[in-house]
Amino acid sequence: MNNFIKRTISGVGFAAIMLAAFLTNEYVYGAVMLFSLIVMMKEFITMTCGKEYRYSQILSIFSGVCLFTLTYLYKAFDFPGRLVILAFVPMFILMINSLYLKDKRRFDKFANLYAVLIYIAVPWSLLNFAVFNAAGEFNGILLLCFFCIIWGTDVGAYMFGITLGQKYGKKLFPSISPKKSWIGFWGGLATAIGVAVGLHYVGLFTFDLIHCIFMGALLCVAGVYGDLIESQWKRHYNVKDSGNIIPGHGGLLDRFDSALIAIPIGIIYLVVMNVL
Repeated sequence: MNNFIKRTISGVGFAAIMLAAFLTNEYVYGAVMLFSLIVMMKEFITMTCGKEYRYSQILSIFSGVCLFTLTYLYKAFDFPGRLVILAFVPMFILMINSLYLKDKRRFDKFANLYAVLIYIAVPWSLLNFAVFNAAGEFNGILLLCFFCIIWGTDVGAYMFGITLGQKYGKKLFPSISPKKSWIGFWGGLATAIGVAVGLHYVGLFTFDLIHCIFMGALLCVAGVYGDLIESQWKRHYNVKDSGNIIPGHGGLLDRFDSALIAIPIGIIYLVVMNVL
């Protein structure tokens, strides 16, 4: 019961902070998302590199911060788009720094300082394209809809998986996540589409219904892959949770693993279809 209460309180607190980021203004959004980026990068680097390469760890996180910040300034405050390229400077310094490592026997660990930029910093920076329009006006509703679909997927997959998936049907990806089942996946898919359609009819998801249905399915599939990708990292490094910043729930990377793949895919779809 104590663990349930702890999980409930921390879960409500986490949801409140996220809602504040989406529904208040660009400054709250920027602060929450930048903090989340730093924590997720730190969790991933700690999981994969431990205490090695301390200076390079800081440089890697700084590179991610530069990318997110410059993208944010470009979308929110008419910062010259050509200067976003400055984010590559600390990345190049990180690469050069690798040449001066005294112990190169575990260079594979150092490579994770590159991987975290592609895995976390780049997709997280793309969130800025979902909350700012061409005029730089902030509106977090689309991002909120994305997260509602992702969270709906998780709830549906859990409910169908725990009631039916553990008894019937095949496992989805037993080598990486033994508890996930195909029944859970189909339940999550149905819930995701239902949430997307519901958001459309209440006026939050403002695209044509066919786009909303497709987006629900697309975010579900991409989110499942995002979850599995993080599970693979944790399984390789024998880690249960990426961190402990949210009592009873683990780390921020555990909470945003699906979003790191799903939301960028959703943004790319809307841009390609010329509806964003």
